[in-house]
Amino acid sequence: MRIAVDVMGGDLGPRGMVAGAARAFEEYGSDMILVGDERIIRSELRELGKSESPLEIMHAPESISMDEDPLSAVRHKRDSSLVVGARLVRDGSAGALVSAGSTGALVAAGPLVVGRIPGVARPALATPIPTTGNPCVMLDVGANPECRPEHLLQFAVLGAAYAASVFHIERPRVGLLSNGAEASKGNAVTVAAHKMLEDQSRLEFVGNVESRLLLQGVADVIVTDGFTGNIALKLMEGVGLTIFEMVREAAASSMRAKVGGLLMKPALRSVKARMDYSEYGGAPLLGLSGLLVKAHGSSNAKAFANAIRVAGEAMDSGLTLRMREGIGNLGAIPEAE
Repeated sequence: MRIAVDVMGGDLGPRGMVAGAARAFEEYGSDMILVGDERIIRSELRELGKSESPLEIMHAPESISMDEDPLSAVRHKRDSSLVVGARLVRDGSAGALVSAGSTGALVAAGPLVVGRIPGVARPALATPIPTTGNPCVMLDVGANPECRPEHLLQFAVLGAAYAASVFHIERPRVGLLSNGAEASKGNAVTVAAHKMLEDQSRLEFVGNVESRLLLQGVADVIVTDGFTGNIALKLMEGVGLTIFEMVREAAASSMRAKVGGLLMKPALRSVKARMDYSEYGGAPLLGLSGLLVKAHGSSNAKAFANAIRVAGEAMDSGLTLRMREGIGNLGAIPEAE
């Protein structure tokens, strides 16, 4: 199946997105449909020296800007690149859509255009985060600022399906983000969700996980609401960048430090790569009948190419089928008291 690529979104605009798509084609052999204004796409391909590229183009004359109301834009801008790409997924003409555009518009287009897996109350954005061991999947990271306990239970099932399909973990360990390890810690939603997760024998629930342990590899899946998850994700990105800037300044502070910095440079470069969001690609919107992947808004060509790679891997892994099975096995979920 081909991957539909919305090349009109993102902070860098069509130039960065088309360059990222071309890079994904060259490095990963990704079969894509570039969705957007055809005149602009062909112009960018010429600038890249790839005017003879075999990549298919789907003309979409409109685009959705970051400052538009997401729901209204998705409903009324039916010829926008994001909505056209989502329709390609819905109709089976593409196996996935990748976009660096408005997160809100992507989240709105998921249920409205592509449709949810039967039984899923709310799709959730999931993203890999680096740990001292293998990457961990955290969700939700922005789609649902407010959640009920049963939503967090479904997120756990969707996240476990992702970890099993993409990271090949046979029985992923699921943790619930909270402000203490005890079952009684957290707000009312977290405490009720803890009880629901504990009662699910199909999940390997390891209990509450405090934020200081997020990067320690204590779980393969971390579940939280979209407000908390988004803050945690951006905090981790900011702390990582700040630490490396501090190390760079310290390494330049004296001749002795400069020599030590040169010796440490290969190791530091390896650590930086593990912390770099561009290496991990995009965040899939889990719980849909088709695959939508949100690339970072500030994605450069490398990051966007990796988002396309992630979409291809998820598409080929049987993720959607595994999510359907997991949600189906939950059955009716009693509402928390």
